[in-house]
Amino acid sequence: MLSIKAKNKHLPGAAVISISFIGIILVGTLLLMMPFSSARGAFTNPLTALFTATSATCVTGLVVVDTGTYWSIFGQVVILIMIQIGGLGLVTFVSFINFLIRKKPELHSMKVASESVNSSGFYDVKETVRRVIAISFSAEAVGALLLMTSYIPKFGTARGIYFSIYHSITAFCNAGFDIMGMNSPEFSSMTSLSYDPVTIIVVPLLITAGGLGFVVWTDLIEYRKNKRLAFQSKLVLSVTAILVLLGTLLTLITEWDNPETLGRHSFLYKLGNSFFYSVTLRTAGFNTFNIMEMTPVMKIFSILFMFIGVAPGSTGGGVKTTTFAIVILTVTSVITGKNDTIVMGRKIEKDVVYKSLSVMFIFASLIIASAMIIYYINPGISGVDSAFEVTSAISTTGLGMGISAASSVITKLILILIMFIGRLGTVSLSLALAMNSKHQNKSEVYPVGKITIG
Repeated sequence: MLSIKAKNKHLPGAAVISISFIGIILVGTLLLMMPFSSARGAFTNPLTALFTATSATCVTGLVVVDTGTYWSIFGQVVILIMIQIGGLGLVTFVSFINFLIRKKPELHSMKVASESVNSSGFYDVKETVRRVIAISFSAEAVGALLLMTSYIPKFGTARGIYFSIYHSITAFCNAGFDIMGMNSPEFSSMTSLSYDPVTIIVVPLLITAGGLGFVVWTDLIEYRKNKRLAFQSKLVLSVTAILVLLGTLLTLITEWDNPETLGRHSFLYKLGNSFFYSVTLRTAGFNTFNIMEMTPVMKIFSILFMFIGVAPGSTGGGVKTTTFAIVILTVTSVITGKNDTIVMGRKIEKDVVYKSLSVMFIFASLIIASAMIIYYINPGISGVDSAFEVTSAISTTGLGMGISAASSVITKLILILIMFIGRLGTVSLSLALAMNSKHQNKSEVYPVGKITIG
């Protein structure tokens, strides 16, 4: 089991998880720099390799070169492996291998593995890790088989199988990397498949499956036995359904008459591609129409949806659906004169509310600061596009306005940093807040400070 010590003391779980991601990124960068990783057979610029490795490991999907045309098959496979490991976590994989060979883990290693898979405790972590791996590989296998029914007739047997496996993994891991450039124009994502019903249905289902989180999937599996869903699962499923429906309606309304996106197509096309965009918008990063030509209103809505993201303990990013729901319902409670945050008949503890507000404030602050810097150092980029790209990076969504490929070195470095923060930030921040709450000195009493609000 992965275990790191410093001065004979174990590092905190968040630190071990962070170091494991850094290690994957560095190894991936070195491999992608090698001539055999590029289609041209030449060395790749270190910054391009670092950006790609970070985006893949952090399951983001932002790219500076087209994945399908720039990288060789070897390079594409390296990216896919980083996506798979990054989506589930290196600690999860190492834990699974150790459990598989029946190696007895240390108590600290069990705790780190528990934090990696967002388990409720480290006593059941062994079964949780096994379920995470089983669910992931099963979903990706089923998704690949379904995509083959369309891709083999379209692209031929060998390429159809390769495309199906590749995009099934990147969709489930909410990564947004595509290799359609091998058959379509560069950076076109899945626009050439906007009329393909298999893509429009299967890819969003894979994205949703990865975005629900393994805690929810475990709960759904156990539902067959106890006929009961946990409170968090009910909240995640409810908020996810609302966001998908709302995103579909907003895309339909704002892009209905836009000739550059949905305007020139039939109702079924508009409905299907609006649904696809609504699902992929919150963390996956695929697109079936030119998002750079969307209306400014939809770009702003998109920023909000990317900011929210998907469920905790999933392969996706964002501040998480539960965090957003708690903050919104807290505001609603205050407006309606309630002293507590009530969700589905349950009272939410104050420390959970405070942590939710802290996570949202920190992420919003990072987005605003990064967007402002990128806006001012890149003349010609609009403020909305800058905010869109930054939010996409920190929420590990991967939808882009073309800024990543065309921007300066400083901008690329900023995006690399916030992609990493976005993938690990909520985990590390939540663990840090939890640790702080445990060590609070509850014996201290302070006088009440009165202040006027509003």
